[in-house]
Amino acid sequence: MKKIFITLAAIMLLPILSVQAQVGITAVPFLQIEPDSRATGMGNTGVAVADNASAIFWNPAGLAFQNQNQISVTHANWLPAFNADLFYDYLVGTYYVDGIGTIGGHITFLNLGEQIRTDETGLELGRFNSFEISAGLSYGFQISDNFSLGTGLRYIYSSLADGSVSGQEISPGSSVGIDLAGLYKTNPFQLGNRQASFNAGFNLSNIGPGIQYTDNAQKDPLPTIMRLGWAYTMDIDANGINTLTLSNDISKIMARNERVGTDPDSPEYETMGVMEALFNSWGSYERFNGTETVDVSLGQQLMYGFGLEYWYDELFALRSGYYYEHPENGNREFITLGAGLRYNIFGVDFSYIYTLEDDHPLANTIRLSVLMNFR
Repeated sequence: MKKIFITLAAIMLLPILSVQAQVGITAVPFLQIEPDSRATGMGNTGVAVADNASAIFWNPAGLAFQNQNQISVTHANWLPAFNADLFYDYLVGTYYVDGIGTIGGHITFLNLGEQIRTDETGLELGRFNSFEISAGLSYGFQISDNFSLGTGLRYIYSSLADGSVSGQEISPGSSVGIDLAGLYKTNPFQLGNRQASFNAGFNLSNIGPGIQYTDNAQKDPLPTIMRLGWAYTMDIDANGINTLTLSNDISKIMARNERVGTDPDSPEYETMGVMEALFNSWGSYERFNGTETVDVSLGQQLMYGFGLEYWYDELFALRSGYYYEHPENGNREFITLGAGLRYNIFGVDFSYIYTLEDDHPLANTIRLSVLMNFR
C-alpha cells in the first residue's frame, strides 16, 4: 500500500487562512487568498471599492462602472515563514465592449511544491507536485446610474496528491463556483466645501458543488463566502488633488458542519449542503477543536477588515489597514501596509502584512502587483 503525505499538503493549505473553525470543513481555501496588493494593503477591504480589474475577486458588480481595458499580475511568495518555496500568482484582465459593458477573466495559481511518496516502511517511491488552479469569467451590468449587479463563473482544479491511501484511490478534485454580487454608488456630493462619495456592496462567492478527492462518496464543500462592505471617499483639499478613502468589509464563510455523534469525547460531524448552508449557517454552532467541543456564535464567525487609502493627484498612494478574526474562528489579527504608483498606462502596488502574533505563518507576507491600463 502506498502512503502519501497528504497531511503535508494540508498543513501547507490550512495556514492560508488559519481559520480553525471553518477551514477544516472546506476544500480549496486558496480561493480565499486576497489577490491584489491594493486591497490587501487596505486591510483586505475591496467589496465597495472594486474599481479595477481585481473587482472580479472582490465584487464583479464593480465591472459595470468600468470602461477600461486592464491587465494586472500579482505574485507572492506564500507562507514565507515556512521557507517551503510556495508561491501564489494571480492574472486578471478586463475588456470593455461598447453597448455591452466590461467583461473580466482571471487565472489563479497556487504552487504547493514537490512532495515525497513512500511506502509503509518509509521507502521513497517517487515524487509528485501539488498545486491548485482556477480560471473564470465575470461580468457586471448596470441596473441604474447608481446600482449594478455582477456575476462570475470559475472552474477549480485541485491536485494535492496521487496514488492511494488506506485502499482508496487519490485523484485531483474539480468543481465550479458561481459569484453573485451588487454595488451601489452615490453621485458625488458636497460635504462642507469638499467633494465626497459613498459606496456599498456585497459579494457571495464560490457557490457550487463540493470537491471529491477519493473514490468514496465524501465531498468537501467550496469556501463559499459572503462579503459586505462600504467605502467613503472625500477630497482633502478644494481642488481634489489629495483624496482619502475609508473602507470596511465584513465577511463570513457560508459552510457548516452538523454534529451527528452523541459521544462528547469523540463527536462526529457531517457537512451541510451548499444551499442548505446559505440559509442555515447564521446561528451559532458546535465544533470540535481537537480537545473539546466549543460553541461558536454568529458574532465570532464574522471577519472584519478596515482600510485607509491616501492618493496624491492619482499618481501616488499610501495605504494601511487592520484585519481581525475571533480566536475561535481563525485568530488572524494583523496590520497591513501598502503603497502604489501610477504613471501613464503603468501601475505598481505593494502590500505587507505585519502580524500581531509571534511566529504567525502569514508574517512578513509581501504582495507585488503590476498593472497596465488601456483606456
